[in-house]
Amino acid sequence: MNKVALITGGSRGLGRSGAIALAKQGVNVVITYLNNEQAAQEVVNDISALGQKAVAMQLDTRDFVSYPAFVEAFKLQLQSAFGRNTFDYLVNNAGTGLHKPFVDTSMQEFDDLYQVHLKAPYFFTQALLDLIEDKGHILNVSSGLARFSLPGSSAYAVMKGGVEVLTRYLAKELGERGISVNTLAPGAIATDFNGGNVRDNPQVNGFVSQVTAKGRAGEADDIGDMIATILSDKTYWMTGQRIEASGGMFL
Repeated sequence: MNKVALITGGSRGLGRSGAIALAKQGVNVVITYLNNEQAAQEVVNDISALGQKAVAMQLDTRDFVSYPAFVEAFKLQLQSAFGRNTFDYLVNNAGTGLHKPFVDTSMQEFDDLYQVHLKAPYFFTQALLDLIEDKGHILNVSSGLARFSLPGSSAYAVMKGGVEVLTRYLAKELGERGISVNTLAPGAIATDFNGGNVRDNPQVNGFVSQVTAKGRAGEADDIGDMIATILSDKTYWMTGQRIEASGGMFL
């Protein structure tokens, strides 16, 4: 029986690459998207071309009252598309960026980051918990910025630090069910995240390359491959861990 993964924010960037990498190792995938249905459908088509099944579902992870309806719709998709009542892998990936000095960050901006990066993974995981297969795996996406500090990232990094603490607590509380819970912390990645700053700004890209052991900024596929590696049967004994995939930033 093929395993099934649910990836939030799977229509672009790291989520898309993770979905494709999982499909290449025989996993069926459900992705969520916020607004860009066309991009989400392209991911579904790419996965279908690899011989796996895929479904795209619209979700605003900040719309907390919509969770019960999403769960019911997800149950129907599991049954109709995959012949399943449960799923195996949850990747809490959806998020937005903010690059602003501490002194200029507004309470509204802080609250927006809190809702999408910390509150959403906490309660979305809670809403889906009964559907996650025993001995399944939850992977929360954090950031290298929770380890090293760069001016302008305080609010974002605070949320990711919270995600890493949440991961350890979930690993402890869900261990009796054999569920693994881990954190993946990417470094600077050249995608459209945060306005494409790492990808499109030569100064930023050059700085990242200089402080990274492997001499370049990361690419989305670097992280997609890590997602697929962590979500495999061979990592069943690893839980409560923070895995940084940054190419060696600030070693």
